[in-house]
Amino acid sequence: MQSFVRFVALMAVVMTTASACVHVQATKDAVTATSASDSYYQFQKVVYQNSGGLPDDRAYFLRVLRNIGAHVTATEGNVEIRLVSFSGGVKVFQQAKTDPELAKAIDAVREKKVRLLLCRNTMRAMNLTVDDVYGVTEADIVPSGVAELARLQGMGFVYIHP
Repeated sequence: MQSFVRFVALMAVVMTTASACVHVQATKDAVTATSASDSYYQFQKVVYQNSGGLPDDRAYFLRVLRNIGAHVTATEGNVEIRLVSFSGGVKVFQQAKTDPELAKAIDAVREKKVRLLLCRNTMRAMNLTVDDVYGVTEADIVPSGVAELARLQGMGFVYIHP
């Protein structure tokens, strides 16, 4: 019986040592991979939700766009971002037709290759066409904002609702 107990104890030591070696190698590989990369962040696919922000949709939208700009900067452009706007989030694109600050902010994120998508359901409910909203083409209209969020998450996009 004593030899069996010694055998079990020896196996426990062997298993612990093997596990520690694997951990050390995995840690070493991770450090090597990190130091080989210029960026702290790996490539990201992200979808932001913009459904408005009461009491001031405009101020909320400008904060969202600043967050997106900071995100692009932090990842050194190693990111694919889509902003899905519906409900109150569509109103700001309508306001941007006459608000130069909003228009400039929209243009700035577009220059960073952020894809801005608007909900067709919301546009219909508000009786809007692409001509009524700033910087939007027919290719930027999706059938449903909420369904688009789910579709993009299914494609591996991480969901953010600031």
